[in-house]
Amino acid sequence: MAVATDVNPTRMELIKTKERIALAKKGHKLLKQKRDALILEFFKILKKAEDLRGELAKKMAKGYRSLAVAQLYHPVHQLEKVSLDLRKDIDLDVEVRNVMGVKIPSIEVKMEQKDFIRLPGYSVAGTSAKIDEAVQDFDEILAMVIKLAQTETAIKRLILEIEKTKRRVNALEYVLVPRLEDTKNLIAFRLDEMERDSFVSLKSIKRKLEEKKTY
Repeated sequence: MAVATDVNPTRMELIKTKERIALAKKGHKLLKQKRDALILEFFKILKKAEDLRGELAKKMAKGYRSLAVAQLYHPVHQLEKVSLDLRKDIDLDVEVRNVMGVKIPSIEVKMEQKDFIRLPGYSVAGTSAKIDEAVQDFDEILAMVIKLAQTETAIKRLILEIEKTKRRVNALEYVLVPRLEDTKNLIAFRLDEMERDSFVSLKSIKRKLEEKKTY
């Protein structure tokens, strides 16, 4: 570990170095607590994302089955006409939750509800409930995709913050604190040397003074 050789070996510098060590250790402890809290939140959201992916896969399979059944009852051009008429406005109400300095979005989906009977391409005689089922399934799929996007965004942000926090923890633990400890030991060693030199000098002066008294 590289130690600064131009350190001023004084009592005041020793006190300041000890204070820096105490502050660095306190910061290290706080950062470790933050890292642990972020990791806990990460696994919590990861579990939610995994559950959502499973639900979405099941819902997608059901939705495509509903669409396949609808295609058995209606020609493709009719389904395309209904799908175009079903275009709807989607409002996203986004709130931000702060987790240990990480901004995690919370999204509430509000989709416009349309009455099938009022659609231009819809008629009780010309269409069936099979279309209704497919539309309902894909509405639910869209809402789930948005919710999954929310959790995926949270996961990415948490990963970035966890990595950044881990780097800071390691920098304090393996670089800054050891360097400060080495600096403290060097100052203490030099002060001890200076005290020994001073003690030897004083003894030498005292001896010479006593020798002069004898003459």
